[in-house]
Amino acid sequence: MKIYYRWVLGAIATVAGVTAWAQAQPVPGGVYTCIDAKGRKLTADRPIVECIDREQKVLNPSGTVRAKVGPSLTAQEKLELEQKEKREAEERSRSAEEKRRDRALLTRYPNKGVHDQERAEALAQIEAVAKAATTRLTELTRQRVAIDEEMEFYKKDPTKAPAYVRRQLEENTQSQSVQKRFIAEQEAEARRLNARFDDELVRLRQLWAQMAPASK
Repeated sequence: MKIYYRWVLGAIATVAGVTAWAQAQPVPGGVYTCIDAKGRKLTADRPIVECIDREQKVLNPSGTVRAKVGPSLTAQEKLELEQKEKREAEERSRSAEEKRRDRALLTRYPNKGVHDQERAEALAQIEAVAKAATTRLTELTRQRVAIDEEMEFYKKDPTKAPAYVRRQLEENTQSQSVQKRFIAEQEAEARRLNARFDDELVRLRQLWAQMAPASK
């Protein structure tokens, strides 16, 4: 008899616990939904008892997910769930950013002609800057010839050359080094620019192909 009473009391406690969980502060205006152990999709305006052992989603009236509830998780399970949700959020963010970039590319380059033109204009600007540096380097080279001719008189002991000549030689050497470095930087910038336009063109061809059926 005592065993029977203990079983009854235990059952009552279990039912009370489930009932308390199911009635605990339901989300106002939320619709609970889950797939129970039998594979049925259930919905209710409060936590669903049949899904006490699994996750339930709380939906807004529009059908979007407002929150997720249940089941009780261990610390490790919570960590794994948080990591999974973080990865999913990062993937959604990455996908949204990729779509934004694609829209921006199509807006800027509706066809290959526009893309080619912008590439040519950008390269022309770099070429103009490099050409100016090359012209300056040619001038410095001519100046160096005159300086070297004057330094020829002091070939055996350059320290005896006039201070202004030694200063001209030093300034010319430094200026030539600056112009050569600047020209090399422009050449590197041209390569970087071409690589960027090449990468864009690969993606743009895919986007233009996707748009082609819609434009017919």
